[in-house]
Amino acid sequence: MFTFHCMCLNYASIHVSPVPQPPTITLQSPKDYIFDPRENIVIHCEAKGKPHPSFSWTRNGTHFDVEKDSKVLMKPGSGTLVIDISGEKAEAYEGTYQCTAHNEHGTAVSNSIFIRQSRSPLWSKERNEAIVVQMGVSLVLQCRPPAGLPPPVIFWMDNNFQRLPLDKRVSQALNGDLYFSNVLPEDTRNDYICYARFPHTQTIQQKQPISVTVLDNSPDGERRPGFMTPLGITSTKMVLRGETLELECIADGLPTPEISWQKDGGELPSSRMSFYNFKKTLKVSDVNEADAGDYRCTATNKLGTAQHIIKVSVKAAPFWVSAPRNLILAPNETGILTCRVNGEPKPKISWFVNGVPIENAPEDHSRKVDGDTVILSYVQTGSSAVYQCNASNEFGYLLANAFVNVLAEAPRVLTPPNRVYQVIANNPALLHCASFGSPIPTITWFKDSQTSVKNGDPYVIHENGTLEIHVAQPLHSGKYTCIASNNLGIKENHVYLEVKEPTRILKQPEYKDVHRGMSAVFECKVKHDPSLIPTVIWLKDNGELPDDERFDVDVDSLTIRDVTDEDEGTYTCIQNTTLDQDSASAMLTVVEPTPTPAIVYGNPDPPTDLELTDQTERSVQLTWTPGDEHNSPTQKFLIQYEDLLHQPGVWVNLTDAPGTSTTVQLKLSPYVYYSFRVLALNGVGYSQPSQPSSQYRTNPSAPDENPSDVQGVGTKPGNLVISWTPLTGFLANGPGLEYKVQWRQKDVDEDWSSETVANVSQFVVSGTPTYVPYEIKVQALNDYGSGPEPEVVIGYSGEDLPLSAPDSVQVMVHNSTLAEVHWEPVSFQSVRGKLQGYKTLPGAQSSRQHKQQEQVLTFSGNRSEGRLPGLQPYSLYNLTIRVLNIKGEGPPSPSKTFETPEGVPGPPSFLNVVNPGLDSLTLEWGPPMNNNGRLTGYTLKYQPVNNTNELGPVKVINFLANETTITLGNLNSSMLYKFYMSAKTIKGSGPIITEEAFTAMDTSELPESNSSPSTSTIPGKEDWKRELVNGSHWHMIKGLKPGTSYKVRVVARDPADPTVHSTDEVLVAVPAVPSRQVDIATQGWFIGLMCAIALLILVLLIVCFIKRNKGGKYPVKEKEDAHQDPEIQPMKEDDGTFGEYSDTEDHKPLKGSRTPSNGTVRRDESDDSLVDYGEGGDGQFNEDGSFIGQYSGKKEKDTHEGNESSEAPSPVNAMNSFV
Repeated sequence: MFTFHCMCLNYASIHVSPVPQPPTITLQSPKDYIFDPRENIVIHCEAKGKPHPSFSWTRNGTHFDVEKDSKVLMKPGSGTLVIDISGEKAEAYEGTYQCTAHNEHGTAVSNSIFIRQSRSPLWSKERNEAIVVQMGVSLVLQCRPPAGLPPPVIFWMDNNFQRLPLDKRVSQALNGDLYFSNVLPEDTRNDYICYARFPHTQTIQQKQPISVTVLDNSPDGERRPGFMTPLGITSTKMVLRGETLELECIADGLPTPEISWQKDGGELPSSRMSFYNFKKTLKVSDVNEADAGDYRCTATNKLGTAQHIIKVSVKAAPFWVSAPRNLILAPNETGILTCRVNGEPKPKISWFVNGVPIENAPEDHSRKVDGDTVILSYVQTGSSAVYQCNASNEFGYLLANAFVNVLAEAPRVLTPPNRVYQVIANNPALLHCASFGSPIPTITWFKDSQTSVKNGDPYVIHENGTLEIHVAQPLHSGKYTCIASNNLGIKENHVYLEVKEPTRILKQPEYKDVHRGMSAVFECKVKHDPSLIPTVIWLKDNGELPDDERFDVDVDSLTIRDVTDEDEGTYTCIQNTTLDQDSASAMLTVVEPTPTPAIVYGNPDPPTDLELTDQTERSVQLTWTPGDEHNSPTQKFLIQYEDLLHQPGVWVNLTDAPGTSTTVQLKLSPYVYYSFRVLALNGVGYSQPSQPSSQYRTNPSAPDENPSDVQGVGTKPGNLVISWTPLTGFLANGPGLEYKVQWRQKDVDEDWSSETVANVSQFVVSGTPTYVPYEIKVQALNDYGSGPEPEVVIGYSGEDLPLSAPDSVQVMVHNSTLAEVHWEPVSFQSVRGKLQGYKTLPGAQSSRQHKQQEQVLTFSGNRSEGRLPGLQPYSLYNLTIRVLNIKGEGPPSPSKTFETPEGVPGPPSFLNVVNPGLDSLTLEWGPPMNNNGRLTGYTLKYQPVNNTNELGPVKVINFLANETTITLGNLNSSMLYKFYMSAKTIKGSGPIITEEAFTAMDTSELPESNSSPSTSTIPGKEDWKRELVNGSHWHMIKGLKPGTSYKVRVVARDPADPTVHSTDEVLVAVPAVPSRQVDIATQGWFIGLMCAIALLILVLLIVCFIKRNKGGKYPVKEKEDAHQDPEIQPMKEDDGTFGEYSDTEDHKPLKGSRTPSNGTVRRDESDDSLVDYGEGGDGQFNEDGSFIGQYSGKKEKDTHEGNESSEAPSPVNAMNSFV
């Protein structure tokens, strides 16, 4: 009698001493491990067991002492080795490694792991002779790359790193050689270069260029096809089972032959077969024994055919038929270990015990070896061990560990005691009794500690001890006892089952027609199990109720007071418990109050008698009987389904049917447990759903569609992130949904790489070249097959910073503010990403005026030139250019220096008028803030402004660069003059700065009254004399006679008010002058007089200010515009324009500059006029001859300040960034 135990133990849940267990290898490195010499070597070896195993290693068959090598570290609690090869010769650690995991119950061993260093040897030095051939002949360019580890990927390119175009005439063989079936004159070139890319080290090496010249002076004629490779009539090919068969036939001939394939005596495996290299290469994936045979390739052109037969044989490395499995045996039990393998040639099977050949192991009479079987009879405690089965042939080996654990363990129940299971009546109930013991315990169940539970309706006892009740009823409630027993003991455990009454809504909400402003009440009374407390939730149109105090939710009702039109909708009552729920809905319709009764319209009654007929895999016919329409014709029927497998309890709209129809043909999806129901719709609303139909199950099948939104984007150098939108469970069409992710580099003749993943929406490919296109496919598959062939999507691997800078940078200076730069674009390969453009950094190296900063311009796209606007005249610049991609910018180009010529200067920094006299004015000015060249002088223009605001003739004076002041004579008294000042360089005059000023007034001609404050004196009985004060707060009266008394008053008048304001008269006595000279300024009377006059003037000014604010202002700028003198327009450069550069894209002016593009200064900024300052348009004198406040408006801000605010900023802040 044989006893087989296969058990899964959860030791974490066992609260007693752990069960002994021999070691089991859980993780190990692949058999062939090629490491990168730039990284540490990590050889994995993880194992479990009780007690936890210890680890040791062998290298090349001998013990490897890890502790003696400081470069080797074994991870704590693990056998994984980490070898630090930095600064060491990596070759020293090459070899065959094997890990051993040991505890007191046995020894497990890992596979033999062959460790080798990846290599990318240099191309051997050779000199390629130039090839000269006649047009039409065939040609082979040999690559012969160095043997690397792993082998390199071969491709041909030219000097510009462009892939050589391949077609059915020119193709690359599997060995990397380039074949020409016939050459053409366009094949002439001197840069046929073979490149080898070594995957592990990511290095690329190239062969010396090959020069080919095709002559057409004696072309070869048309000829029949012949094979260039393979040679002869037949050849042989051996392939291993499970690998990919690659067959290749390349033919010459003129015209170029077409290649076709067939298998003698059989069909090509279309599902695993694909053609490459213009049908010159046939690949068959996942080869099996049936793929052996003769494969015939045929080359055909119009002159004939040629055939070649490739005899394919299929061998096989060992593969498992049945691997040995772990055994847990009780003392005196018998067990069998089987090691069933297959292969071609037939593998040899060797058995080991605890890592020692079984023939060398200690003798065990209970053990018998019979080829691929080990029989263990009447095992005893202490004979636990780990057995290894090794199956090998010339193509490989398999190694499996299987432990035999001899245990004598009394039963243990792993399910927690006194667990309470609660279910709703009429649903399944599962009561668990997980146990462990050796021998395997027998499980028996009792109800209420008395009634024995047997297999049979309604109970089912599963092999793992779980008791299932298919349809639980209240009578099944109670205490259940599970007893686990073997010959070493008995263990029992108690659990409890509570079968609850379902929650049901007895009084459902009903349809309501409610008049606006009235109240609506929906009832929702529920019946539930007394031990379950339901909670009620009300929804409106499947959303939350409005946050409105008119909605009142009670335990079994919903009341809506003062109903409005917005309250219309469907209200749903949901009664929830911890185990189940029930819901019901009703519609509320708000109607106008009507005095007369109307026809009562209602929701239709639900359809009845649902029946399924004409059942197929993908369709079924549903028939029903309509319910009462309630005075409103049925408009349509809505058919819904419930998927009891994927989304139980969720009803989904499937289709509609016309209101006159009673049957519909439904299209179905695979792997769905359908249940249908029908709702009727009339003018009032939907009916209640019908009763569900009988259940209809569709069988699983392969997916009908693949994931959508497939993309490939590199997030960093060396990777490619492939993402997609997963299929929903409904679209899976079956269990085991997975995704087959495939990728390969575009335009590279290589196989698709693939990986199958599940439950994810992206996959990261590592070790990709920098920014190369990849072809990507994502296919859905499940346990029943694959989805349709997916579409190919192009994605790009991650970018890196550009490698090189532009060459041949040249600068052409157009004028003082504009230059043009040219450069040689970089190669596509050096960009290492998507080219965004070029970035220029023109920074002023030195400026003859003030310090400059760097400025940045960006030219988008693959350009080789651009313009640099907004430069500072008369400056020396350093220019560098960088390449931009999404990752960032590359290195700068060599610095290029250029100089801008002189330009026109800015306006003088200030213009002030000082010391006005009766016939003279003194002007002072400052040099420009920006000379923009060598200053040659200044130009002053000025003209008078008469009483009617008309401008007089213009006078012009030129000054040298070092002159900054002038006194103008022979001017008219009491006259307003306007001045225009500009600076000059050899390029011309710059913008002007303006100022206005009055000459002093001749007091001998004053009229009877004065709008400005004035003083009057009366000596004796003479007439009043007047002196103009011009807005001062004090005034000194001269020429008084000593010993005479004078009356003094101050008179003022506002131009907006004809009323004249006058102070009281003050009597002032001038003392007689004694014989000796007395300083009048030191006399007390004089000081008192001055203080009195100052106080009176101050009071009058306050009065005038108040009156003025009540009067308002009257702009008169239009008069000035009408009399603008064309001679005072700003100076322009050369052809009359300033800053002529005005391109709207790449050649924008500097940001922040307030100077218009034509160089003129805006009139509202600098062209002050007498009218601008006036209060009205008359500008006339008062009847007493005084000038009435035309010059009281707000003046333009100081010219110096205006210049500072409008000056163009430094190029780094002003230069636009061009895209």
